[in-house]
Amino acid sequence: MLRAELPGLSQLAEFSLAAQHPLTRQWQDDQTRLERLAAIHGFDLQLATDLELAGQRAEFLNVGQDAQAFLNRWVRVPPDLHAMLSIRFQGLDVTKPFVDASLLSRPLTGLDLPALAEVAREVYGAFKPLYLRLWSAAPAGHFAGTRPDKRFLAAPISQLIGAHVPPELGTRPAQDLSRYDEAQAAYADVDAQHPQHTEQAALQDQADLQESTEAGTLFDVLVWGEWAGYVAATENAEGDTLGLSAYVVQEIILAPAFRGYGYGAALSTLLARSLPDQSRVLIGTVHAENRGAVTAAIRAGRVDVGGWIQVAL
Repeated sequence: MLRAELPGLSQLAEFSLAAQHPLTRQWQDDQTRLERLAAIHGFDLQLATDLELAGQRAEFLNVGQDAQAFLNRWVRVPPDLHAMLSIRFQGLDVTKPFVDASLLSRPLTGLDLPALAEVAREVYGAFKPLYLRLWSAAPAGHFAGTRPDKRFLAAPISQLIGAHVPPELGTRPAQDLSRYDEAQAAYADVDAQHPQHTEQAALQDQADLQESTEAGTLFDVLVWGEWAGYVAATENAEGDTLGLSAYVVQEIILAPAFRGYGYGAALSTLLARSLPDQSRVLIGTVHAENRGAVTAAIRAGRVDVGGWIQVAL
């Protein structure tokens, strides 16, 4: 195994910032962002050294591997790259293991892919991972021979709130989850029409949406005053903010009766207008193959600033 000495948090943050989309460097000063990235990647370092935490993961997932096998690895990838690798499970499904490269020592290039895949197999082959997941600021489809994953679509809220919204559309803060079953039915309707959607998006569970209700960031969508869906966001969720001061889109769903009227793009605008801190960035992750959602986000003014790709193992 090509192990290397673990770098410090400040160096990890510098690696991470260098890999970000250049447009996002205009949205927040580098020093603040480096501090945020250091906090995000601090968990990577913990997972690389904390055997007790690794043991808890091994016990919870129960896939026949010991605690040592669950540690993150900072590895050398020939000829000149280092990577932070971890074993993950898609949706916590033990039948869908994958290797995540949460951080590289420089921006990814296509020439790196074979060596990264080989090292991923060497380090975590005992888990029989299905693929290696990598993040890059390069456009979707840039890396030949890879499979698409989720894209990060983002923009400062101040740039989103001015877009046109049809006069019949509005929001109000959700007081409870009394419409949750209707939102669930809306997802089921999309899944029935587009079977691949089940792998691309799912309704947030009630506990998460209840937290957003209490935080004042879950909103009922209204059409002529009638409930038509949900929009919701969370604050800086699990590092998905790329080191930015941001809200992360948690939910955007319309009930079937209100689809087909071109409301999709306006939902991002409504969410942006409804959020309490207008100085932040709004970030959402959308699967690259969910073309309707990607198109609606871009029409609303959000920009593709990078995303994950998959390399089959």
